[in-house]
Amino acid sequence: MPVAAATPVDYTLKVGDHRLPLNELLGRQIEISFSGEIRCAHCNRKTSKSFNQGYCYPCFKRLAACDSCIMSPEKCHYHLGTCREPEWGETHCMTDHVVYLANSSGLKVGITRASQVPTRWIDQGAVAAAPMLRVATRYLAGLVEVACKQHVADRTNWRTMLKGEAPSVDLQAEREALLEKIAPELEQLAAEHGRDTIETADDPVWSLDYPVDHWPGKITTHNLDKQPVATGVLQGIKGQYLILDTGVINIRKYTAYNVRVRVLSE
Repeated sequence: MPVAAATPVDYTLKVGDHRLPLNELLGRQIEISFSGEIRCAHCNRKTSKSFNQGYCYPCFKRLAACDSCIMSPEKCHYHLGTCREPEWGETHCMTDHVVYLANSSGLKVGITRASQVPTRWIDQGAVAAAPMLRVATRYLAGLVEVACKQHVADRTNWRTMLKGEAPSVDLQAEREALLEKIAPELEQLAAEHGRDTIETADDPVWSLDYPVDHWPGKITTHNLDKQPVATGVLQGIKGQYLILDTGVINIRKYTAYNVRVRVLSE
């Protein structure tokens, strides 16, 4: 779902060549039906199963975007000359990255390309986020994140996020405290990779608000693989989830699925 950093966040649902403005549909009943066909987001090959949220198995095994270092950036092997797609690596990995703190279901650390701020935070359903460091590459960002994970979680509890129950967190104070805790590791990385490759960020804390009329009391999920039709009143949108009165649905999971979306009520 493409997003725009408005107040609240503005969501659009891509269905084939169509763009559906989702915020306008709050309070209306919608239906999402899966035809049973899945086509690879890269090569358009028909596949019985989607790998890595949208790819057929051959593309999953071949593309750099599906390599294990995407989930574990400290395992980046571009510098070893073994990147699956060096040109892709140059544009996606060998570029400026941000190490940040966010509050989605509580305090967490994460990394993203500088060009993906604040989209990455919105995709995670963060209610607040703040850059902590700017670094020269994804690999270096991953090494910094490893140091941070000794002190701060790196995962979002999606159920807590969807209930709107994130506790209040002073991100500015947490940023200062964490920088102090990882100072020895930062000094070592700067000595190894160059002092111009790591820069402290003192940006203001971002606050993010989402189009949600009602938070679910109990989280149940729609699974289009098991039940190909999901119907319900759209009560909210947060992260990459639609919140219906009948359950939540992770739209990103169905990136390569052939679906039809209908609005059933005015």
